[in-house]
Amino acid sequence: MPLSNTRFWTGAGIVLAALVAMAFSGINEYVFFAGFVVLQFVVLASAWNILGGYAGYVNFGVPAFVATGAYAALVMFKGLGAPLVVQIVFGAFVAGVLGLLVGLLTLRLRGIFFSIATVAVIFILETVVLNWRFVGGASGLQLSRPGPSLGFESYTRMLFAVMAVMAVAAVGISRYLQHSHVGQGLRALRDSEEAAECSGVPTLRLKLIACTVSGALLGAGGAPMPMYLSFIEPASSFNLSYAVSTLAMPIIGGLGHWAGPVIGALLLGSLQQIVTVTISSELNVLVVGVLLVVFVVIAPEGILGLVKSWKRSSK
Repeated sequence: MPLSNTRFWTGAGIVLAALVAMAFSGINEYVFFAGFVVLQFVVLASAWNILGGYAGYVNFGVPAFVATGAYAALVMFKGLGAPLVVQIVFGAFVAGVLGLLVGLLTLRLRGIFFSIATVAVIFILETVVLNWRFVGGASGLQLSRPGPSLGFESYTRMLFAVMAVMAVAAVGISRYLQHSHVGQGLRALRDSEEAAECSGVPTLRLKLIACTVSGALLGAGGAPMPMYLSFIEPASSFNLSYAVSTLAMPIIGGLGHWAGPVIGALLLGSLQQIVTVTISSELNVLVVGVLLVVFVVIAPEGILGLVKSWKRSSK
């Protein structure tokens, strides 16, 4: 194993162990309630970056994949009483299939036309859910969570630990793809799809892989939401704020690199939770908008770009 991989997985293991250990500590319960959201942002931002950052295909349909994972998990819980792990796996699978189907239908589109098509997926799926009584329809569904397991004091702490594992896994998958031949091919088509095709890069196959993996991770990130909130309804599940936040985090951290979404998610997610507690949750979207404008104008390459510029200037 290369030294860089050893360092990454060693560091990831240490971080994961520390987060799981926190879940068994006596820290205030709200830390885990808010921490779940921050870690979920890491999963969603890393997933979006695979298609939007590596391949340059901007996906505004994030809420569709998050909601698909959430409702697929709900079906497994309500219909079969499946445990959380099974719910997440099934949510990831269904969202991955959705990603593949969306890719087959839209990835021959480019630029703004692809982005508009992904937005249309949100409204199509939301209409389906609004008329699906088994999952609560337009009024939503109240859930009774099972008791915590694996020795956790509360279900929220268990969800925090599960999301920590998912965050590390999502970052690991994103990093692997970046350094693999898939990531190299995606960067080639991002720079010039025509030139990549002329060079023999299987652009359509690579885009389908990116769309499927990205969709599966987005679905996995959304799957625990019904258990987290003990409630699910279409308006919040298909909320367009998912699209805005998930787009903003990689831009703030740095597009096209696995670390960019992590930095952006930790910064933006933590700031939003602080604003929610100290001022009002209504200002969350304002925080996203202000940071996005600031970084687009002052640092279009994100925090990673600023770090690279500082290193070059210091030599």
